[in-house]
Amino acid sequence: MRLSPLDIQNHRFSSRLRGLDAGEVEAFLQLVAEDYETLLRERDALSDRARALQARVEELASTEKALQEAILTAHSLSEDLKKTAMREAEVTVSEAEVRAEKILEASHRRAARLAEDIREMRVLRQRLGAALKNTIETHLALLETLTQTEDDEDVEGKVAYLARPKAGRAEG
Repeated sequence: MRLSPLDIQNHRFSSRLRGLDAGEVEAFLQLVAEDYETLLRERDALSDRARALQARVEELASTEKALQEAILTAHSLSEDLKKTAMREAEVTVSEAEVRAEKILEASHRRAARLAEDIREMRVLRQRLGAALKNTIETHLALLETLTQTEDDEDVEGKVAYLARPKAGRAEG
C-alpha cells in the first residue's frame, strides 16, 4: 500500500510505557511528509515531462520518417530528372548532328555547283576570247584591205561593173 503525505501526517502511533517522545516523532513525521510530498510532486512533474518528451520524440520520429521519405523521393526525382535531361541532351545532340550533316551536305553540293559554274564560265571565257580574237582578226583583215592603196579607177570600174546590168538579162 502506498502512503500519501497526508497518511504520514495523520498517522498516530500507539503509546506505551516508556515510549518515544511524541513531539519529536511528530516533528520527524512532519518532515518526512513534506519531503515525501515534494518527491511526489517532482515525480508527477517528471512523469508529465516524460510523457511530453515521449510525445515530442514520437512527433520528431514521425517528422524524421517524413523527411527521410521526402529525401528519398527528392533523390529519386533528381535521378529521374538527370536521366531525362541526359536523354534530351542526347536527342538534341543527335538532331544537331543530323542538321549539321545536312548543312554540310548542302554546302558540298553548292560548292560542287559553284565549281561547275566556274568551269563553265572559264570555257565560256575561252570561247568568247577566241570569238573576239577571230572578230578582231577579221576586222584587222578588213582594215588592211581597206587601207591598201588600189587604183581608184580599177575600184571604180569594179563598182561600175557591179552596178551595170548584164546584157542578156531581162529587167523585171
